[in-house]
Amino acid sequence: MVIRFVGGFAVPNETFTAPSGVTVGHVHLKVSDLERSIAFYRDVLGFQVMQRYGPDAAFLSVGGYHHHLGLNTWSSRDGARPAPGTTGLFHVAFLYPDRAALGTAVRQVLAAGVALTGMADHGVSEAVYLDDPDGNGIELYRDRDPADWPRAPDGTLVMGNARLDLHALLDDAGA
Repeated sequence: MVIRFVGGFAVPNETFTAPSGVTVGHVHLKVSDLERSIAFYRDVLGFQVMQRYGPDAAFLSVGGYHHHLGLNTWSSRDGARPAPGTTGLFHVAFLYPDRAALGTAVRQVLAAGVALTGMADHGVSEAVYLDDPDGNGIELYRDRDPADWPRAPDGTLVMGNARLDLHALLDDAGA
């Protein structure tokens, strides 16, 4: 086996590809105030509290799954937001089943007084961005049908950051 070094790691020259069935199972966030974070993810984004782990952690989900989101204060209780220009989580993305569901979620976020930090039409998806109370970035998005994804003449994906029409998204959500 031939080894090469990439970013300080010894890796084999053979390409490794994870199996197609691998998915992101959950994200676990360090938060400064557990009750405030539970209220945000439960009351603003609609997650269900599945289990509390004493006063220091909680596990939340949608659809009855054991947890899509973990929140803990084990090493972050009363901590400060990460400083700009440091490494860490850019955002966690929550995938909605369709445009109407995404619009409904965004309407709920706005009704709760949460500011949007961005929005984009990526061609393959439509996305709205916001921050949780600890400054963790959140993307709420919906995928387009793969048949509608923009492609170059050679078939490769062409994703972008076009302007998202927020009013049309909210209109599609209905009432």
